[in-house]
Amino acid sequence: MGIDRSISCQLCDAVCCRQTVLVMPEDSNVPRHMITRTPQGLSVMAQDEDGWCVAVDPTRMNCSIYPQRPGVCRAFQMGSRDCRDVREAYSHLYDGAELPPE
Repeated sequence: MGIDRSISCQLCDAVCCRQTVLVMPEDSNVPRHMITRTPQGLSVMAQDEDGWCVAVDPTRMNCSIYPQRPGVCRAFQMGSRDCRDVREAYSHLYDGAELPPE
């Protein structure tokens, strides 16, 4: 299956915006202050303390650098197999986990 048109970013927890996003050398348009280096020396999009990509505008829940976003983000299409896989994995993130006592 290609793109699932029933999937919308508006109805998602934006789990793709919590993934590690590799910034490639050809992504020279990405604002440098939003990039960090991993211990292995890879350039990635920085994340805030909650794990969200720093480019996400928290008031509008969209990408604040959309025209300048990395190639990885450009290739990640809403409703694609990758999108569906990330959403599926996220939906099972807490399966079997013990909930804290109330």
